[in-house]
Amino acid sequence: MQNRIEVFKQMLEVDPTNTMVLFGLANEYQKSEDWQNAIETLEDYLTKADDEGAAYGMLAKAYERIGQREEAKKIYEKGIEVSNAHGHPTMANEYRMTIDLDYAE
Repeated sequence: MQNRIEVFKQMLEVDPTNTMVLFGLANEYQKSEDWQNAIETLEDYLTKADDEGAAYGMLAKAYERIGQREEAKKIYEKGIEVSNAHGHPTMANEYRMTIDLDYAE
């Protein structure tokens, strides 16, 4: 896993604006359960890419894993907005169900 992370980092050194590589790096951090680096990388990705919703779900899950549930909920809500705006109602509904089930008060 570490080798794949290093490969993505090297690719970003060559082209730091490549959002596909940045998303791939975030995915590798998530696979290795390196939540803090996953969060930092996804937040960077979201400032550079016109994500259609998937990265918001990944980011929310990473925040859940480090115990920041309120931040995760906010990100799911943003993911609903973005998913709907890009014509992905199924993804938006998945995020809404997660909020309804896991964040009900």
